[in-house]
Amino acid sequence: MHRSRRSTPPGPVRLFTRMKTISSKPLLYLFAGLPGSGKTTLAQRLAQHTGALFLRIDTIEQALRDLCGVDVQGEGYRLAYRIAADNLRIGLSVIADCCNPIELTRDEWEDVARLNDARWIHVDIVCTDPDEHRRRVETRLQTHSDQSMPTWEDVCSREIHPWTRPRLIIDTAHATVEESFQNLLKQTSIP
Repeated sequence: MHRSRRSTPPGPVRLFTRMKTISSKPLLYLFAGLPGSGKTTLAQRLAQHTGALFLRIDTIEQALRDLCGVDVQGEGYRLAYRIAADNLRIGLSVIADCCNPIELTRDEWEDVARLNDARWIHVDIVCTDPDEHRRRVETRLQTHSDQSMPTWEDVCSREIHPWTRPRLIIDTAHATVEESFQNLLKQTSIP
């Protein structure tokens, strides 16, 4: 039996080669959303699916509190910008998981991408059912032993600026994690 030669091996190498052919620029995925919306779950799933670097602002901010005794304001975001830039600069895509609630942080994330010759996409994760959202917030598990979890009142009182730029919106209210993830893949055109 004669085997035909393949120009690209099967599996992950083939997918990587195909994705690199589509665009040689790395992509900065800017996840935004309130606590309990499902953004971390979806951002982690996307990182596993694409192999992109996963940066979680909550983890960075908690580390600054634990290791440096810092009363964190904007330091977590600024540290994340630097880590993202290092990886974008060497051609790696990055997934930033953060609330990203104000225009300033959205502008700064876009600057990180622009300055490192990367593309970016805003992904706004929402839960439009207030009862479901509240249930999620009140039943969340801590990921760090010293981490204080936001209350429903904290979530409702957050400063959120209206969006003035294009973004994908994924509503997780009445969808399973898998349904929400498939919706995300479809909207981002990721195979």
